[in-house]
Amino acid sequence: MTIPDYQSVMKPFLKYLNDGQEHSLGETVEHISDFFKLSPEERRELLPSGNQEIIRNRVGWARTYLGKSGLLEGTRRGHFCITDRGKDVLQKNPDRIDAKFLLQFPEFVEFRSQRRPQTKEDNSIEESTDTPEESLASAYQVFRKELEADLLEQVKSVTPLFFERLVVELLVSMGYGGSRKDAGQAVGQSGDGGIDGIIKEDRLGLDVVYIQAKRWDSSVGRPEIQKFAGALQGKRARKGVFITTSNFTREATEFASMIESKIVLIDGDMLAALMIDHNVGVSPITKYEIKRIDSDYFAEG
Repeated sequence: MTIPDYQSVMKPFLKYLNDGQEHSLGETVEHISDFFKLSPEERRELLPSGNQEIIRNRVGWARTYLGKSGLLEGTRRGHFCITDRGKDVLQKNPDRIDAKFLLQFPEFVEFRSQRRPQTKEDNSIEESTDTPEESLASAYQVFRKELEADLLEQVKSVTPLFFERLVVELLVSMGYGGSRKDAGQAVGQSGDGGIDGIIKEDRLGLDVVYIQAKRWDSSVGRPEIQKFAGALQGKRARKGVFITTSNFTREATEFASMIESKIVLIDGDMLAALMIDHNVGVSPITKYEIKRIDSDYFAEG
């Protein structure tokens, strides 16, 4: 079963509290997960940020909305129980409790108006099923994918020499090669077929990584990987990175996974993503930090 959105969680959440007992968020997450028959994988699935389980995030926001509507109240840190208003709502047995349903409560309307400017028309429209974190993450992913596509097109337009330098710049930014001066001297120095450059694996130069960089539009096939692997063997090398602006055929990927030498394949999509992650060819324009309450700070010793 798919993970329920936070609005679908609201009614079973409130029904769980109808025993009148105090409950914690952790207990409620487990109950909701059982109620919707979530698999172990679904229970562990994380938000795009990777810092919280999706189901816990959605149950948490259901708690916030129900609390802002006066249907539940906090009892102590991390715990809550149903209110008389919440019990009255359950006695009426609505088909669904969601953001649209909660608009009947003035406290929720005030809370919602603080989050964004409202119009009369807004109150008749059901809110998104995404939590705020999910909405922000989705918007970021859209922007990120557009940036990756634009960046890759830009990379495809540069000269082969510039592309080789770009590859070394990226690898140095990722922690390889020591100084940029040392790494830059390695580009194009080997003169061997199938090898475009050599870079130190670490600052001490305890091992080296051989580079092949191809600014191509067509797919890179197995013959190119075989040629690169042969060049590595000729150098008695164990490690190589093959970077292209296009992609690799299935045969090329399978061959790279079978040979003794360790060859990492980086296609155009991964190249653009790595460039963004390590600020190569892009510049930050703004930054947002998402914060949550530090429960340890408020814990009394």
